[in-house]
Parts: sequence; structure tokens; C-alpha cells
Amino acid sequence: MLGLIIRRLFQLLLLLLGISFLVFMSMYIAPGDPAAIIAGPTATSDELEAIRVEMGLDRPFISQYFDYLVGIFQGDFGYSYQTGQSVTEAIITRFPNTLKLSIASMIVAVIIGIVAGILAAIKQNSWLDISSTTVALFGVSIPNFWLGTMLILVFAVEIPIFPVGGLDSSIFTFQGIKELVLPAITLGTASAALIARMSRSSMLEVIQSDYIRTARAKGVRQKHITWVHALRNSLIPVVTIIGINFGTLLGGTIITEQVFAINGVGRLMIDAIASRDFPIVQGTVLLVAALFVIVNLIVDIIYAVVDPRISYE
Repeated sequence: MLGLIIRRLFQLLLLLLGISFLVFMSMYIAPGDPAAIIAGPTATSDELEAIRVEMGLDRPFISQYFDYLVGIFQGDFGYSYQTGQSVTEAIITRFPNTLKLSIASMIVAVIIGIVAGILAAIKQNSWLDISSTTVALFGVSIPNFWLGTMLILVFAVEIPIFPVGGLDSSIFTFQGIKELVLPAITLGTASAALIARMSRSSMLEVIQSDYIRTARAKGVRQKHITWVHALRNSLIPVVTIIGINFGTLLGGTIITEQVFAINGVGRLMIDAIASRDFPIVQGTVLLVAALFVIVNLIVDIIYAVVDPRISYE
């Protein structure tokens, strides 16, 4: 297991190196002059040239990229062109909201998805199975921005139970939990549908196995067979979907954060792209890539916990 972690961390470094190059090159060739963004529309040509020299923008691409890498290894991701704030500080300020939203959405998705998938598999071809499959199909198909808007109109405007937007209160308060409900449902619906479909197909495959029939023949109770024997052995593909979706949620909160006016990393990225704030864009993309790889490493470790037969040695 230690060897797996070391290999994955090495792969993480290589992946981030490649992503940093692609993102830096994309920002380098993108239209727009960072010096003009910093100096403002009234700056003279001499002032623009002085800013370019000060920031090293007059140097070749390779030299600029090398300086950027040196800064990353020193923990310096640069400063925002718009506000002058450190990229690290800007991300740290926004990241807790994105993390809270992602975890809450994943909890909603896992609870609804696994329970619905298992019940649909147990009651195969029944009305419960058909209803679950139909709802899962709708869940995958509904766009986040539409679902979020509808939830706001119904449960925040017409029936004012939850706040319209924002995520400013502590998660350990009742108000903080209320602020999370609508965004978490919006973001977690598609993941819940995918998890439900995977749970159903995996559970159906397991409950048709010989050892399950043997357990039934021995008189083991159906609940024990379902929740002890079948569930654990059907979790491997489900864990894969959960891991991939959690990594996706961390980087895919952009639309939900926009709809609910949440100051998270996704909204920070969108605002930075719109204003051509290249250092912020580069920092947020690297963060999302790193989180995705780390989540997949955690999933591999969970594999070995769920199924001791899996070994990475």
C-alpha cells in the first residue's frame, strides 16, 4: 500500500507539471495584455512597458514558465491582476465553501443513490424498480442551473423555507445547514442518479451469485444476505463512481455556485476567466487537478479496505 501511495504521489507531480504547462501556455497565447489589465485603460505606452518589464512579461515564454514553476515550488502562485491579492490567499478564502458544498452534495448523492439502487435491485421489475430507474434517468438529464432555479423559486420564494443563496454561516449552525440544503440537492442530484444506476446493476449481479443462493438455502435471513453479504461485494464499482463523482463535484461546482451566489473556487474561476485574471485561473485549475488525483488515490485505498482480496503489492 505504501508503494502505491508513493507511485501515485509521483504521478501527481508529473500530472501537475503537465497541467501547469498547458494552462500557462493557454494563458500566454490568450488575447489580452496583463499589463493593460493591471494599469487600467488610461495608462500610457511607457507605463505599460514598465509594468511588462517589472513582471517579466517581456521575457521569452520558457523563461516566464520557469519563473512560474520556481514560484510554485516556493508556495508562491502569483498575485491577482485585478485585486493584487495573493492567489493562495484568494483560494484559501473560497475553498472552504466549495469543500462544504461538495461534501454535502456527496452525502446526499450517496444516501439516495445507494438506497434507491439496492431497493430497485431487490424489487427487480417491480413498480419500485421502474420508478427508481425513471427518476435516475431524469436526474442525469436535468441541468443544474434549471434545477437550482426551480428549487429557489419553490422553496425560497414561494415557500420561504430555505435561503435564496449564499453560504456564509457556519456548518455547525442551523442556519448554515439550511443554506446548504438547496445547493447540495442541486449539485448532488446527477451523482445520486449515477450511483443509483450503478448500485442497482452491481447488486443484481451479486445477488444472482452462487454463494447468495447457498446462503438462502441455509436459511440465512434476507436482510442479512442483502446488507451484509451482497452489499459489501457490490460496493467496488459503486466506490469507483463515488470517487470519480466527488472529484468532479470539487471541480464542477461552478454552475451551482453561480446560481446560489456562493463565494467558492468555481465562482472565483469563472470571474477570473471573465476578467482575464490569469494567475487566479492557473491556481484554481491546478487545485482542481490535484484534488481529483488525490480523491482517486483515496478510492484505491478504500478498495483494499472494502475487499481484502485486492492487493497493490
